[in-house]
Amino acid sequence: MASWMGVYIGFLLADMSECRARVHNHSHHAGTRFETDATLRTLVVSPFRPPSLSLMAYNDRLAAARARRGQAIELSDLNGQPAPATPTPASPAAGQSDLPAFLAEDASIQQGIQQLKNNVAQLATLRLQSLNAIDDSRHTYAERIDSLTTETRTLTQELKERIQNLERTPLTQDAQLRRNRLTLLRTKFLEALQDYQREEQEGRVKSRERVERQLKIVYPKATPEEVATAVNGGGDQIFAQALTSSTRYGESRAAYREVQERQQDLRRVEQTLAELAQLFSDMGTLVEQQDAIISDVEKTAQTVTEDTEKALKNTETAVVHAKSYRKGRWICFFIFLVCIAILAIVLGIVFGRR
Repeated sequence: MASWMGVYIGFLLADMSECRARVHNHSHHAGTRFETDATLRTLVVSPFRPPSLSLMAYNDRLAAARARRGQAIELSDLNGQPAPATPTPASPAAGQSDLPAFLAEDASIQQGIQQLKNNVAQLATLRLQSLNAIDDSRHTYAERIDSLTTETRTLTQELKERIQNLERTPLTQDAQLRRNRLTLLRTKFLEALQDYQREEQEGRVKSRERVERQLKIVYPKATPEEVATAVNGGGDQIFAQALTSSTRYGESRAAYREVQERQQDLRRVEQTLAELAQLFSDMGTLVEQQDAIISDVEKTAQTVTEDTEKALKNTETAVVHAKSYRKGRWICFFIFLVCIAILAIVLGIVFGRR
């Protein structure tokens, strides 16, 4: 009986253990399935779930990179000023020669010199017509001569300054061409100034002769000293005396007015001649300065040529020495090999006899 009770209790304990195992397994699978279902429900029902930690770090790094890249734009918007532009490389043509502009200015100056010659010729014509004009038209000719003289004076100063500006341009690879063109411009300008000076001198002589003739008409007894005084602008007293003593009052009065106009013309001519003398002086100084610059450039070029020739000679000498050095080194190497061979033969003979 006791044995049967023991067996029965054993079977009962075994069944209870099996039940606990089944309950444990069932609860384990149910929990796993429940967690899986919950995970699926989270993925399906809530797709906008919080990202994982690694994904958040990646997004932070991406946002920082975008912020750095757009920093210049954001700062420009806040300051109200555009962001500093990236400097662009210099254009290859920036340092090239401005030869077309130089040639264009050269052609323009030549046109101005031709205009100066035309003005000088027109002045000569007006002066000739003024000498033969009557009282009414003589004043008109004087105004035209005065206006054209002012225009020509301004033109000469402008041409001088433009030539000086071309002279100050730095020498480039077209230096020889520029020097030739500038020399031609200076020559033409000086020739035009010489023509202008010659015309003014001739006009001064003709005006003086005209004043002398008019003075002889109203005052035939005038001495050479009185004539010179009247020509130089101090003949008012002489003409006043001639007008009081002459019987031809109207003719004397007209001669006096013409002499006054000629004296104004003479003063204008003297002023023009003084300005032309200053122009010749300025151009002469400019030529001397330019010649000095050209001489310095030529000396520098000669020095560079001599240094280049010396460098070539030194290079040739160095090549010869290098060849000699390599040749001597090979000779020494062959001598060393011969010595090694002789030593080997001697050692072979000595050790062979032993």
